Amino acid sequence: MFAGGVEVVFVDRDEGLRFVEWVCERGTRFPVIVYGPEGCGKTAFLRQAAVVLEDAGYHVVYLDPLAGVVDRALKVSPGIKGIVLDVLRSVGGSMALLVEAVVRVAELVVERIRFARLALLLDDVFQVIGLERVEAYVKSLLNFIEYPPAEYERIVVLVASSEGVSRARVGRHRWARMLGMWNLARRGFEELYSQIPSPKPPIDEVWRATGGNPAMLAHLLEAEWRIDAVVRQLARERRLGYLIKTLSDRQRELLIQALEDPDTIWRNLSDPEARDLLTKLIETNMIAELWDRAEEAWIDAPPPEKDLELGIGRHLAWQTPIHREALRKAVEEAQ
Repeated sequence: MFAGGVEVVFVDRDEGLRFVEWVCERGTRFPVIVYGPEGCGKTAFLRQAAVVLEDAGYHVVYLDPLAGVVDRALKVSPGIKGIVLDVLRSVGGSMALLVEAVVRVAELVVERIRFARLALLLDDVFQVIGLERVEAYVKSLLNFIEYPPAEYERIVVLVASSEGVSRARVGRHRWARMLGMWNLARRGFEELYSQIPSPKPPIDEVWRATGGNPAMLAHLLEAEWRIDAVVRQLARERRLGYLIKTLSDRQRELLIQALEDPDTIWRNLSDPEARDLLTKLIETNMIAELWDRAEEAWIDAPPPEKDLELGIGRHLAWQTPIHREALRKAVEEAQ
């Protein structure tokens, strides 16, 4: 279900699914961590990956701890439900403990199923275990791949995260392969938009507001296409008024410039105040640091080299145009 009772089918992400088919044949030598904006489609991608992997004979463990209760957060292939239940009994209903127990689940699967094919699909687990545990957690996934308790045929480990602060911590080790995912390209977004019944605004208007982000499209649909209402909601939820009040005069100046060109902050990173501003914006999931646009660095089509109308620079980008407008509104109201 998409929003407002509207049902849609999985669209685009052709390159991403080809990547899943590729790892089906080879497994993953390192945990693969996919970073991207909130709502860009990482969860839909992992859920589709689960289907592809199960069809290829993998036992799949899919975990989305932010989904709430265990029944919604955890999906496993029928052949390993008993194993997973054994572990669930030991951790109770704690999502944090369940996330930590995933490696134990994996160990039991390969111990009990001879030459198993196993896939771990972990969605936004870093937000649950906390930043201080991210490095150790990634290392535990790698250790399982390298030193399993029994022989296995293939292992696939895919982790998706919108938590941008952890990227630097994971990246300073060679324990994982990191890939980017961005919002839908125009063609895929139009395909998704076409599944929403009329009346609806023109596609150009919706594209300029969302930047291709499926979740923002859903928020607009729920808000009966009132962009201003979605902007205000985001500003409230992220406490952007409070954020603006914590900024120095120099940081406010940089932020105002970055509303027109996010790379303004990047160009000023020799200034400690610019570095602090960037950290705050990443922590609040307002801005994203981009990789280069090399195909091998992205799970699917990378963002354009630059599109200031959508708030995309060469090195930094607002997660969506609505994120940018929410900050613009907060700045105006703080003056």
